[in-house]
Amino acid sequence: MRKAGVPYPVMPAGRTDRGVHARMQVVSVRLPPCYTSEMLAERLPPHLPPDLGLCVARRPPEGFHSQWSAAGKEYRYRVQLGGTVSEAWRPFVMDPSLEPRLVGTPIKPERVAELLGAAVGRRDFYAFHEHSSLRKPRTLESATLHELGDGLFEVRLRGDGFGRYQVRYLVGSTLLTAASSLSEEHFRAALESGTAIPGLKAPARGLVLWEVYYPSDKDPFPPEERARAPGLPSAPPFSHHPEEADARAA
Repeated sequence: MRKAGVPYPVMPAGRTDRGVHARMQVVSVRLPPCYTSEMLAERLPPHLPPDLGLCVARRPPEGFHSQWSAAGKEYRYRVQLGGTVSEAWRPFVMDPSLEPRLVGTPIKPERVAELLGAAVGRRDFYAFHEHSSLRKPRTLESATLHELGDGLFEVRLRGDGFGRYQVRYLVGSTLLTAASSLSEEHFRAALESGTAIPGLKAPARGLVLWEVYYPSDKDPFPPEERARAPGLPSAPPFSHHPEEADARAA
């Protein structure tokens, strides 16, 4: 920011683990007098690393704060449950056959979807996040599994807040349970009462912070920008279908 002429610190909507990707990370920053959002959009990109882009810069509604105004987030996690991981998607997908606790155990997508559904609701997810995160009730509004094609599936989790590593522990432990390497009784007890379980933290590479949500009176982003922000890469991990990504790679 300083190289772009902005001496003030930035405040992101949240943190992402090393190795996790973000399709939509929202950042607040105070601009110097006479410095416009258009100037920021022009001056900042040349100073960003090649794997980090600025899609939209604008003056938000009064009182907006990237973190404290947020009403929720959606995360998406890609996992290969059949077939072979394509080369285009390999850096962005969890391959259960490489996980020691899952290797050689079949995982049925219907079973994964069923267990994900059991996690929906307002509950204590203490068994599914690092204890450095505050223990408090959190609402998981939806947890669904979507087939993208060629054996690639996408877990979509939307909620009002997530503890550290919560998505990765929830996905990994769901896969363990679907593979019968963790009992369903223990999995459901962990959901209902926060009882500790020998869960699995799924690798970071499969996870994407897909979207950050704000109340309508605070949201700086119109629906069309949320659907496809200007300059958002269309290659993995931001594309929806593996066959489209493979065609672009070819």
